[in-house]
Amino acid sequence: MNEDLIKQIDSLAEQFYSEIKETKKFIPGKTRIRFAGDVYDSNEIKARLKAVLKDWITLGESDLKFRQEFSKFIGVDKVVLTNSGSSANLLAISALCAKSFPNRLKKGDEVITPACTFPTTLNPILLNNLVPVFMDVDLGYYNINANKLSEAISEKTKAIFIPHTLGNPNEMDVITKVCKDNDLFLIEDNCDALDSYYNEKITGSFGLAGTSSFYPAHHMSMGEGGAVYTNNSEFWRILLSLRNWGRACYCDLNEKNPLGACKGRFNYKIKGVPYDHKYIYSNIGYNLKPLDIQPAVGLEQLKKLPAFTKKRKENFNAMYKLFKQYEDYFILPKALPKADPSWFSFPLTIKEKAGFAREDFTRHLENNLIETRVLFAGNILNHPAYEDIEYRIFDNLDNSEKVFRSTMFMGVYPGIGQVELEYIEKTVRNFFNSKK
Repeated sequence: MNEDLIKQIDSLAEQFYSEIKETKKFIPGKTRIRFAGDVYDSNEIKARLKAVLKDWITLGESDLKFRQEFSKFIGVDKVVLTNSGSSANLLAISALCAKSFPNRLKKGDEVITPACTFPTTLNPILLNNLVPVFMDVDLGYYNINANKLSEAISEKTKAIFIPHTLGNPNEMDVITKVCKDNDLFLIEDNCDALDSYYNEKITGSFGLAGTSSFYPAHHMSMGEGGAVYTNNSEFWRILLSLRNWGRACYCDLNEKNPLGACKGRFNYKIKGVPYDHKYIYSNIGYNLKPLDIQPAVGLEQLKKLPAFTKKRKENFNAMYKLFKQYEDYFILPKALPKADPSWFSFPLTIKEKAGFAREDFTRHLENNLIETRVLFAGNILNHPAYEDIEYRIFDNLDNSEKVFRSTMFMGVYPGIGQVELEYIEKTVRNFFNSKK
């Protein structure tokens, strides 16, 4: 690239960001407080521009660099980038069922997962003709009760697929022991929980594989994007194959060696016919690749992630201090003693004796431009898409029903500053003053 032109582009990007920043000043009662969003500066804008100015805009140099840095951060050897966290989940479960995976899961095998969930945690189970076994969640924690996990296992159970809900780590020492004792595969949906820890170990690194989302609502953003990561080289090759149309080749997309990463590209045969390894298909796969612009932005976001986590924790603590005063009305969020969450949001469950419904409180906040969300699907079995699926329920789903009816959350993302927190506090106080 022409260095002088790049300097001009960088200068313009900085000027552009400076002007954007001026328009984003918070005005109480006029500026919407989002529940989540990407936080960036001129470095991300410059990274985007440089990525699209290259001749090669699909996965390439930025992909290689990001995977190296992200694998160091997460403490896992192998990373596969995807176009979304949802695709990462689909790849992780599909890889368990792939023809080339030893002891692969087959139609009718069971996977334990919570009923209080996001659709793209459940959907890969169903799309691979597996049977979900739904467990209830504990209110305040919003994860499964790990001490009941062994009771949910049957002869058909082959895997556990658990999200760390809203960034709150599951009881991983118990869960990993249950998996080991029962020879179960463990996949962690870590999309809400990047940079959360359990017993000083980062979430997403406990099982066979973990997944992340880089959608703007999550802990770091590529605009869109996701990742699957594993320490199992064989599993990684299957993930890569499934992402890249199902082909057997495991070259990076900008591999420079004409003989490929295996150095034997033309030494393969199909039914005795010499065949280019790049076009041999070992799995029934997809095309779930991102563009190189996404990891280019991700590299800048990854540098900011520790600061993002610090701000999330500060905002969570400020919200907890506020709502502790109203504990008679809400079930407040809780974390396990060994857990160190990087909270995705601040969840609240309205108590039955509160004297108001979830809709009353969320309407008040939304009318005052403070965004809220329900806790994803609540009990996902209540939704029309899942009326006719095959499933099994362990015990009951009473708490998931309570979440469906009475749980909501507010934002703690780094875009919320002190002025916004003060406005939230004032708005919440006004709600309770109006109830007197």
